[in-house]
Amino acid sequence: MAAAAPELYAIPIASRPRRTWTQTLRALWVLGVFLFGCLMINGSQFAILLPLRLLPFRAARKLYYEGVPYSKGAFGALLVLLCQWFAPTKLVLSFETEGLGKFAPEEIERLVERDSNGRVQTLNLPQKAVLIANHQVYADWWYAWALTYFMGTHKDVFIVLKKSLKWVPVLGWGMQFFNFIFLARSWASDRIHLSKSLSWLARRAEKEDSPLTFILYPEGTLISKDTRPISKKYADKLGIPDMTHTLLPRSTGLHYSLRSLAPRIPNLQLLDITMAYPGIPALEYGQAYYTLRSIFCDGISPPAVHMHIRKFDVNRDVPIGNISASNPNVLPNGSAKSAIEVDIPEAEREAFELWLRSLWREKDKLIGRFLETGSLDAPTEPGKPVEVIVPLRLRHQYEVLDAFCFFIPAVVGWAWSKLR
Repeated sequence: MAAAAPELYAIPIASRPRRTWTQTLRALWVLGVFLFGCLMINGSQFAILLPLRLLPFRAARKLYYEGVPYSKGAFGALLVLLCQWFAPTKLVLSFETEGLGKFAPEEIERLVERDSNGRVQTLNLPQKAVLIANHQVYADWWYAWALTYFMGTHKDVFIVLKKSLKWVPVLGWGMQFFNFIFLARSWASDRIHLSKSLSWLARRAEKEDSPLTFILYPEGTLISKDTRPISKKYADKLGIPDMTHTLLPRSTGLHYSLRSLAPRIPNLQLLDITMAYPGIPALEYGQAYYTLRSIFCDGISPPAVHMHIRKFDVNRDVPIGNISASNPNVLPNGSAKSAIEVDIPEAEREAFELWLRSLWREKDKLIGRFLETGSLDAPTEPGKPVEVIVPLRLRHQYEVLDAFCFFIPAVVGWAWSKLR
């Protein structure tokens, strides 16, 4: 009996059948919808929000700060909608808390709110968190933002990007409104800018008691045939074994970010996510199987995106070192020098680097287990992993209008009525 042919997602893109005219038309439709959504969001930012920002009235400024998260949430909803319409998939989630180990089924159900049909509506995960993950494909950030939609923090996502993206038409302009952090890749100058940006975000989140999800990829780049040798060279330089399924993480950016945020957000959490995709064989590279084009334009999406989520209390469980120098209460003038502007003692730097490297080795083992079993979760009983399935779909039909920013005039009008 002949073996069944592998699914298309499990075949390298270069070996798949040639794209059809149907896929080409589909690509045009997907790009049209995405571009229309981005234009609507960015157009609302320029036409409605920017004038409010420029008006010399406190009420107008408050309306601006009400509208920006809405426009960011619209983009997050657009990402989920594009999955729903063009690249159907689901998140397969498992959970673990530092110090408490793997969650039992009843504990997981306390994290999940479902509708009458049993579909996940909300994930009760930390509202003020730094989210880190391994980086396999360019779609990682897409699915991470989609996760925050169910966490309820998709309106308060912040990402670090290359400075060259700042002026990309529409997308770059919109990301400036989103208060994303743009770095020039020169640490000597970047660390001060990063410090000031994160300190401002943290103070605002605490003052307004608003969510904050800061997304960071410690590997710094995708795992690929080009970056694998760099990781090996770095491992050899340190005299340690290289990773197998990930790259060695770089600790500097994450360490300084946590030291900048933690003094201002006492309950700051670290969400470590191990991501894995079906169909990618061991020692192969994710981008050979999944690209944004193949997922959305060709319609060959992963059948599931697996995420194992570990939660750490930053001030209690993460060795970020002595942050008293950045405590906003210790300086008499209230200006509060950030920990990022204070040299970190070598011992503290090394302790954090070792902790992060150990975390990544555990992540490497998890991916190895996924390749063997198809699950990132260690079952409490043989063959019975405890996982939460979250289809990537908008919760309500009216949120389709949200995804195209149609409600921003109504939001501004509502906020204005509250402020008068």
